[in-house]
Amino acid sequence: MTLDIKVLGTGCPKCKTLENLTREVVQENNFDAIVGKVEDIMEIMTYKVLSTPALVINNQVVVKGMVPSKEEIKKQIEKALHG
Repeated sequence: MTLDIKVLGTGCPKCKTLENLTREVVQENNFDAIVGKVEDIMEIMTYKVLSTPALVINNQVVVKGMVPSKEEIKKQIEKALHG
């Protein structure tokens, strides 16, 4: 199953950091995932996220308002993969 991972953020440094870390985790662990970036504020609001950056896996917001560690990102991806 290919995961749909989105980083929500308007382009601030924290948002870019979260996107880079997420891409690194996916690549380092060979996760089957597509990582995208959502910068449109109207689209971000559809996820009911008030503070960015946020990490969304398969339309589920798993992190918001902070940049998690690579280990935490990996845990969230694994949780999504294995239910």
